[in-house]
Amino acid sequence: MESMLIGSFPKPLSFPVVSEVSASKTTGVPFPRCRVRNMLEKYHSVKLQRGLVAQHVARNNEMSSAYQSRSAKHIANAASSQPLESEPGAYHPKNPRESMQDALNAFYRFSRPHTVIGTALSISSVSLLAVEKLSDFSPLFFTGVLEAIVAALLMNVYIVGLNQLSDIEIDKVNKPYLPLASGEYSVTTGVMIVSSFAILSFWLGWIVGSWPLFWALFISFMLGTAYSINVPLLRWKRFALVAAMCILAVRAVIVQIAFFLHIQTYVFGRPAVFSRPVIFATAFMSFFSVVIALFKDLYIGLTFNCIFKDIPDIDGDKIFGIRSFTVRLGQERVFWICISLLEMAYCVAVLVGAASSSLWSRYITVSGHAILAAILWNRAKSMDLKSKAAITSFYMFIWKLFYAEYLLIPLVR
Repeated sequence: MESMLIGSFPKPLSFPVVSEVSASKTTGVPFPRCRVRNMLEKYHSVKLQRGLVAQHVARNNEMSSAYQSRSAKHIANAASSQPLESEPGAYHPKNPRESMQDALNAFYRFSRPHTVIGTALSISSVSLLAVEKLSDFSPLFFTGVLEAIVAALLMNVYIVGLNQLSDIEIDKVNKPYLPLASGEYSVTTGVMIVSSFAILSFWLGWIVGSWPLFWALFISFMLGTAYSINVPLLRWKRFALVAAMCILAVRAVIVQIAFFLHIQTYVFGRPAVFSRPVIFATAFMSFFSVVIALFKDLYIGLTFNCIFKDIPDIDGDKIFGIRSFTVRLGQERVFWICISLLEMAYCVAVLVGAASSSLWSRYITVSGHAILAAILWNRAKSMDLKSKAAITSFYMFIWKLFYAEYLLIPLVR
């Protein structure tokens, strides 16, 4: 089955096409965009055929087996003059339960679950920073937190969905399992999902009546759109520094300050005073947001390097219009910049925890951040920077550290 699928892919690029690309760069004559697209489609189809087969082998085996079974039975039935439907093992379409499971699985991947978890956990954590006494844990508090989480998650799906709509060709290369890249979702379906979720998010923010919440949604919407959408002067993800600033603004500033003010001023009706834990959370997550942005850049740079390593004088990220730090600085340097930033953040967190007047807060925050710093360092030393799978695994490990930090932030006092 696998050999049949591989044989169905287009043939790899011939040597003359590579020569044309090299010549175009040598002579300075721009290479036609349509020919670049054709070259990319033909090349990465062959380059990624093993990954695509691995992603869909179970489904294709099932479809192939069903087809072969039906074909064999059709021949037998033709000889015996019996209808195909009378055979006990005839193919049947998926039942509604299986179809629903497939739809939920596709939406799960479309929503990028690691960002959903991060959003829900960060809002919950920051909301706890506004709690000053035990009586603050009231139904009003939990309602306010729930409203903020639901509205933010709706906006989160809009942002990650728009990013996928704008990156279908890129995702066919480095994330073929996503619904739009794999063809499970059409572009129309993707547009309907992101549009409806954005509208629902603004609707909920408006009826709640909290201005900090509404402005958090609006700014996230504007930055998320500018980050991804491919129109003149936008698509800021093409520029590594600007992309990092977008992620920092949302993850480090808006989440910490806006959602804290939502609980502090709207739910509790208190003045907008920023406590030491809120300032610490904003500063610490600024480091984390930059690291997340750099790791996204590192992942994209490594992906294109793997795909175009056999074609001289071609940089994949330049063809797709993305200027990455990885190409300019190198994978190893970008990786260790990320590790250094996080280790610096953990050192600052240890110092902040040591200065706490609360004994229990001091013990938990100092030991907790020291342990996380040690785990990060040990994991980084064994990193294989030439492996795309290792980079992906480490990127998800960074998100786990991100989650762990939001478990410690409410304990900073």
